Amino acid sequence: LTSYHVPQGVGDIVMIQSDHTGAVDILSAELETADLLGEQRKAQPPPLAAPTMWTTEKMKEFKAKMGKEKNGRMVVKRGEVVTVRVPTHPDGKCICWEFATDDYDIGFGIYFDWTTVTSTAITVQVSESSDEEDEEEDEELEGLSPVGDVERGSKSYLRNRYGEVMPVYRRNSHREVQAGSHEYPGEGIYLLKFDNSYSLLRNKTLFFHVYYTS
Repeated sequence: LTSYHVPQGVGDIVMIQSDHTGAVDILSAELETADLLGEQRKAQPPPLAAPTMWTTEKMKEFKAKMGKEKNGRMVVKRGEVVTVRVPTHPDGKCICWEFATDDYDIGFGIYFDWTTVTSTAITVQVSESSDEEDEEEDEELEGLSPVGDVERGSKSYLRNRYGEVMPVYRRNSHREVQAGSHEYPGEGIYLLKFDNSYSLLRNKTLFFHVYYTS
């Protein structure tokens, strides 16, 4: 920002108009712009490191193992987005995941919710589309920061409270087991999104395993 020096008296105000939107912000003369920007920077969460990712070809072994687990298998229906919410664990330092699908690919991405963890329980949320998820988030939070789409990272808008670990892209999980890990950036909840909203006809059978390491 360019620094403007103008004579000000007691009770004067400063009006700043955006050339882009035309919006006008009114600041009292007693407030310093630098202080305001400093507070805004403090409110922004720090950037997140990229995850470590790899694939394995042991599809049959992985599916057989997850098929025996209580929550190791689920169906992501056509047009649905399944969000697995995984809180950081006080005994852990890193989250790990593995997944595979039958016959067809699926969209996958990870986000991080900078919020206080009150329970370590893993929960699953199902939405009929990525647009429905956006509407729910709009009701909860304000302030937008764009992210990607299922073909080119998601078009959804996640708020300042959320950070992007990895945008949603279609993965060849029907050919290789998709695996990865991410070191905890702090306390919060990981949002692992399995996106089948682009599919109008096919449900996807998902084999999934998530855990933490210390």
